[in-house]
Amino acid sequence: MLTTSREMLLEASKNGYAVPAINTQGGNYDIIWAICKAADDLRSPIILAHYVSTGAYSGHDWFVNVCKWCADKVSVPVAIHLDHGDGFDICMEALKLGFTSLMIDGSTKPIEENAAMTNEVLKVAKCFGVPVEAEIGELLRLDNMGAVMENKNIVDPEEVRRFLDLCQPDSLAIGIGNAHGYYKGEPDIHLEVLEAVRKFTDIPLVLHGCTGMKEEIIKEAIKLGVAKINFGTEIRYKYVEHYEEGLKTMNHQGHSWKLSQFANEKLQEDVKKIIRLAGSEGTVK
Repeated sequence: MLTTSREMLLEASKNGYAVPAINTQGGNYDIIWAICKAADDLRSPIILAHYVSTGAYSGHDWFVNVCKWCADKVSVPVAIHLDHGDGFDICMEALKLGFTSLMIDGSTKPIEENAAMTNEVLKVAKCFGVPVEAEIGELLRLDNMGAVMENKNIVDPEEVRRFLDLCQPDSLAIGIGNAHGYYKGEPDIHLEVLEAVRKFTDIPLVLHGCTGMKEEIIKEAIKLGVAKINFGTEIRYKYVEHYEEGLKTMNHQGHSWKLSQFANEKLQEDVKKIIRLAGSEGTVK
């Protein structure tokens, strides 16, 4: 069932688990349905995340319609989330299309400018009952080999305090050494930042770049107030691997739906592992 992400994140934050937010590769039915089916099987809330760049092929409206169709087929809460919206216009487009969760990412900007961008989106989204995620402390960017392309500092907890004095998003992503892409070696994650932030705010926190992060680190982050964990890289690679396996091993006779079904069923198991890691299994009665 289609919902916003507000209640699910508040429940997660209050009860010590996280809700998985999984990138759907711009409207790929196999991936979206695998995510929804896995969540339904394990009775977990779920967030279907969408990067603007990955919607260039299928169209953002196609993505939303597929998500709505899939959400209607399951009985657990499903939110449609704009990930890393980089400005007011794309957030407004997402609202118009029916997204039920927004992220405005002003993390590359000075704190005051970031807060102003966030407030601009918050003001309109509030009218539609749609929650907004903000970000402070830009994520590291990794190349295909896992090397850091941009070197950004870990966010200072006092900067988080300043930011929250200027705006009040529904959830907040914080840069703690996490990154998009596959890590090269063990990432240097600064959980003490989350610990410090938790001392002055109970806002649901968000951890981006979970692919390749140690499970113990993710679990500890959840204990420190992370209520949403993001997975993108792992899911897209797993989907391609499963599809490739089907091509090589199945008597598919050129039927693409057979390959899609094979990849979908395999991917459900990958999503279930993420749900169990988040601790959200069985939280929907």
